[in-house]
Amino acid sequence: MFSTLTNDLQMSASAAVHGKETDVLHARATPERLSAFSDAVFAVLITVLVLDLRPPEFPTFEAFLLLWPTWLSYAVSYVFIAIVWANHHYLMRHATEATPRLMWINFGHLFSVSLLPLSTAWMAVSKLAPQPVAFYAGVFFLVNMTYIFLIWELIDRSPIDVVSPTVRRIMHIRSITTLCLFGIAAVVALKYPLLGLGMCCSCLIVYLKPEAPGTGKHISSSAPPSNESPASSRQDQQGAV
Repeated sequence: MFSTLTNDLQMSASAAVHGKETDVLHARATPERLSAFSDAVFAVLITVLVLDLRPPEFPTFEAFLLLWPTWLSYAVSYVFIAIVWANHHYLMRHATEATPRLMWINFGHLFSVSLLPLSTAWMAVSKLAPQPVAFYAGVFFLVNMTYIFLIWELIDRSPIDVVSPTVRRIMHIRSITTLCLFGIAAVVALKYPLLGLGMCCSCLIVYLKPEAPGTGKHISSSAPPSNESPASSRQDQQGAV
């Protein structure tokens, strides 16, 4: 009898352990670690960007101003990384599971952003020469293209009640339009580098707010109207007190 009881306890313990292992295997991978890893990569890229800065050789403001291509390249790249991080953070809020496809798309997006310190250094050293600026715009194009892949994976797969069709359409139009402008900027930079760089900077303006333009108005207009007047609301509050 004692041996039978022992065998039952062992079988129960084995079943419990097996059940826990099965739950772990079937549990969905949460995107928190993926977001944390991405944040760390963005932080490292900004650090690498700063490490490429060098002080002027002479202690004069004139020598400082002569390095304006370096400071301009650094400023644009810093703002660009900040905007990319903000938009990436906004998209990852819609992730419910770290699927293998999402992880590899995210790795592709991070790879494209990791080319920014290299292109920034080349553009600064060349003093905004045509080919380095064209390569710089090409990096912007690649980052925007992988951003579109993230939209397809996170926004387009979200339920309709979470992301409305209007918001989806606006985000698609914005991303595809800027993708074309980055491509045009890369070609224009081969002849007019400052104009190509200016086109890249102008495209960043529409991404200062990660949400799609007009999202706030769409949400407020879709909210059901309230038939209760402020006066009746105050009377109800007084009656409750």
